[in-house]
Amino acid sequence: MIKTITETLIFVVILLFSVILHEVAHGYAALRNGDPTAKYMGRLTFNPIPHIDPIGTILLPFLLVILKFPILIGVAKPVPINPYYFRNYKVGMITVGLSGPISNILFGIILSFLYKFFSKSVLGEFLLIASFINFILAFFNLIPIPPLDGSRVITVLLPYNLRLFYERIERYGIFIVLFLAMTGFLNWLSPLSRSLIEFFSNL
Repeated sequence: MIKTITETLIFVVILLFSVILHEVAHGYAALRNGDPTAKYMGRLTFNPIPHIDPIGTILLPFLLVILKFPILIGVAKPVPINPYYFRNYKVGMITVGLSGPISNILFGIILSFLYKFFSKSVLGEFLLIASFINFILAFFNLIPIPPLDGSRVITVLLPYNLRLFYERIERYGIFIVLFLAMTGFLNWLSPLSRSLIEFFSNL
């Protein structure tokens, strides 16, 4: 039992760091595009306190563990973005939207590569879990359902009328995601992540 609790706590800590990395990447990309909002609000930090959201960071992962969901997902408090500061609106929205998932993919690749050197140790197990979490987070957030990051990219590419309709879906986004998870439509995230880990750890 103690081992199970310990492993769960380690899992949650890795997940917390990964979602914070994701949000800091959004904020830094916004800053590079001319928006200093996240910087001025103290969100370009790896200190977890400014990033913790009671529901998305604590309650959601806890419920998924209790319900024994096949995928553990958590979210940090979204980094504030003001696109009116962007030098180029479309470029800014696309780069900010993609920066979070890309940060998790790059971190996952690094962890997968390191895993091959420690695969037979306890550290190797942690590296494996961490890389798996980061790939899951990246591909989950790239799903084009508002308010996930993939939808931010799609939104700016749509014609105005379609964009308005697409943005209205956001209020139902969390329910759509939960429905997809419960019906197995998100099961592809796990084998894809494992395949990438195997590929990069064998380089």
